[in-house]
Amino acid sequence: MAKKDHVSVTPATQLLKTAKVVFTEHPYEYLEHGGALHSAAELGWDPFHVVKTLVMQDQDARPLVVLMHGNRKVSTKNLARQIGAKSVEPCTPEVANRHSGYLVGGTSPFGTRRAMPVYIESSILALPKILINGGRRGYLVGIAPHVCVDLLDAKPVQCALED
Repeated sequence: MAKKDHVSVTPATQLLKTAKVVFTEHPYEYLEHGGALHSAAELGWDPFHVVKTLVMQDQDARPLVVLMHGNRKVSTKNLARQIGAKSVEPCTPEVANRHSGYLVGGTSPFGTRRAMPVYIESSILALPKILINGGRRGYLVGIAPHVCVDLLDAKPVQCALED
C-alpha cells in the first residue's frame, strides 16, 4: 500500500484508495513544461511507460481526456475519427484546469472535478505497470494500466504519433 507519510492526499489518491487500488508513489522534482520526458528521466523510467493525461475538447467544446505514452503525441485527426467527432484539439491550460480541477502539469485522470470520457492509447494496456499523475505537480503513481479501464471506463484508441 502507499506510504502515508509522503505526498499530500489528492482527489486522485483518495479515489484509488477508496477503490482499493494498490499503487506506488513516485515524487520527483517538477519542472515547468518538463512534461513526461522530464519526469521519466528524473525517475529513471522509460518515457513509453510514463503516461500523460491530456485534457482535450471536441468541435462543440465538450471536454475529454486522452491518456498517451510520455514519448508520443496524439494524432487529433485519428482520435476524432475513432470517437466520431468532427475535430479534437487540446484545451487551453485555463480550460483544462477548470474541467479537471487540477493544475496543468499535475492533471490526473482520477478524481477529476467534471466527469469526462477517457480514451487510452491501446498499446498502454499491454504494459505491466505505468506511471501516471497522482493529482499534483511532481507526483506520479504507479498502477496497472487496466485500472484506467476499470475505474475510468477508458476506451482504447489508436492515435499515437512518434514524438
